[in-house]
Amino acid sequence: MSLPLGETAPDFTADSTEGPLQFHAWSGDQWVVFFSHPKDFTPVCTTELGAFARRKDEFAQRNTRLLGLSVDSVDDHARWAQDIADVGGTPLNYPLLADPERAVAKLYGMLHPKADAKVTVRSVFIIDPQKKVRLTLTYPPSAGRNIDEILRVLDSLQLTDGKQLTTPVDWRAGEDVIIAPSVSDEAARARYPDGWRALKPYLRLIPAEQA
Repeated sequence: MSLPLGETAPDFTADSTEGPLQFHAWSGDQWVVFFSHPKDFTPVCTTELGAFARRKDEFAQRNTRLLGLSVDSVDDHARWAQDIADVGGTPLNYPLLADPERAVAKLYGMLHPKADAKVTVRSVFIIDPQKKVRLTLTYPPSAGRNIDEILRVLDSLQLTDGKQLTTPVDWRAGEDVIIAPSVSDEAARARYPDGWRALKPYLRLIPAEQA
């Protein structure tokens, strides 16, 4: 099974396109978006890796590192990198782990035998600076990942972290956020003296800049 939310992301050491990588030391005090691929030279994954490379700066602005994984060797990854650059328009600019023994895939629950017993699924994990898993997504082979959605959830997590706030459906950075129901009106008045917009007694919105 995939890792539960709130679980500590397992540490590991693996070879990558940027040399040996020890995950916890490499991630340091940054967030990580960690995403897996079933095999090199697959069409959907080629488009995804290229798009992540092209948008790396958007993650860096959020104190977030990118980390990919595919089961093939570093030598295969190096050859695949040319296709990724050709298709995505940007060279591969973050580590791509090699996992030929599927050791990391097993640690992170990336093997779903009823889908395909031989390959890893296409998973995404957002991991915070305390090494806690904050989001998991698993995609079927036929559907490419949505990087805008990954950035959207990352923005939500970082804005609301430890603040007893949540974000509503289809939220985008800069839009109103919700005061969590666990915060009483009395406590909310102390925190937000300008008040809030109530759609229901339990649905109280404040501007994002007050978060």
